[in-house]
Amino acid sequence: MELTRKQTEALDYLEDGKTIEVLFGGGAGGGKSVLGCYWLLKCALKYPGSRYLMARRAAATLRQTTLNTLRQVARLQGLPDSWLRVNDQRGEVAVGTAGSVILMRHLQARPSDPEFDELGSLEITGAFIDECNQVSLRAWNVVRSRIRYRLGEYGLVPKMLGTCNPSKGFVYSRFYKPFRDGTLEPDKRFVESLLRDNPFISPHYAESLRGLDSRSVQRLLCGNWEYQDDPMALMAYDRIVDVFSNTGVASGERFITADIARFGDDSTVICLWNGMRCEKIVVRARQGVDATAGDISSLSSAAGVPLSHIVCDEDGVGGGVADLLKCKGFCNNASPVDVRGKKQNFTNLKSQCYFLLADAVGLADATVQQRSTHGAGDGAETQARAHVGAGAGGGCFGRGALGGGAEGSGEGGAGAFARCGRCADDADVFRAAPAGGDEGFGEIFWIRHFLFR
Repeated sequence: MELTRKQTEALDYLEDGKTIEVLFGGGAGGGKSVLGCYWLLKCALKYPGSRYLMARRAAATLRQTTLNTLRQVARLQGLPDSWLRVNDQRGEVAVGTAGSVILMRHLQARPSDPEFDELGSLEITGAFIDECNQVSLRAWNVVRSRIRYRLGEYGLVPKMLGTCNPSKGFVYSRFYKPFRDGTLEPDKRFVESLLRDNPFISPHYAESLRGLDSRSVQRLLCGNWEYQDDPMALMAYDRIVDVFSNTGVASGERFITADIARFGDDSTVICLWNGMRCEKIVVRARQGVDATAGDISSLSSAAGVPLSHIVCDEDGVGGGVADLLKCKGFCNNASPVDVRGKKQNFTNLKSQCYFLLADAVGLADATVQQRSTHGAGDGAETQARAHVGAGAGGGCFGRGALGGGAEGSGEGGAGAFARCGRCADDADVFRAAPAGGDEGFGEIFWIRHFLFR
């Protein structure tokens, strides 16, 4: 079996003694799945008794696509069919005769297991995640933490391979953007492989890709990571990512904002602000409004924030917390706030705040300095950086969706932002839906400007 030059480059990183994470891809037809399956088979045969993970977001897709590629690669390598023994019930593939196995797992988060505790007892020698842009950073990190099986015995370092097409998820901020900017960490590597880098693929495939819509052509044929779905987007993706590294943002008055949930799959998020610097984020899952009011009260006492500087999302259950605390409430569909005595031409307060926030983000005048701190029962830290603005195409807040100015009436949070592939409440705080949920929701959007009246 002959590999492409780009596949060989990636394989070199997968076999060196210092690289831990490799991202391979950038376009359709670049040989992504073939590389992953080739690497797994080679390792399983080279290291008897080893245990590797082959994963994808959905179990059905894993078996229908990646597993079939594994079989094809084995045939191209001249391996007899008896050397790949698939046990669907156990979710594993026995390789060869020396006891090595390839485990098949899905990485789709479920409300019953948002922290991927199901993988907690797993011990593996290495991992391959196909189409890794479809899984969450939390899933990626949990898998990485499981790579320790028989490493010392064989003198190996942990190795993790992800393959994907261009995406505005964590793969962009973790791999592509640092690679583009020359700041990629030494234990990570990105190898771009496009259709033109694969001499073994049918020449008709390129013509098929050219017939797709312009966005798909940019992603799948050109390997363009900077594509935009919506030219009307309020914020550029890079500017949103910069929010987590901006320096020089001035301090100011202290405020607390809170987005309230109760006992569902959503989470309550409480943020402490110093000017436009978000300095503390507290996340609580499945607790009543009385406990949430207590958390906010404790934070305000510790940080010296007066009641007049505390605001809760007043839509839905948030109104109960506002009543208990006697603090301000934020109503999404309230009238825009006057600025210097002049009425503002926005459909509602929500739209006004998002436009003001876009100005601050565009000027690098806002920053998030601390990641989320989860309450009991939530486990791992929320990975806000990875999920910020990772909508389907990288733009974030669309002007039309928000109904800015007199152009439209706007939508509720779920409707307006489902098209972005992210759930963002319309109001006052960092929005923290469980990372890696079925809809790919993440912790991303926050509003606070209306407090500066």
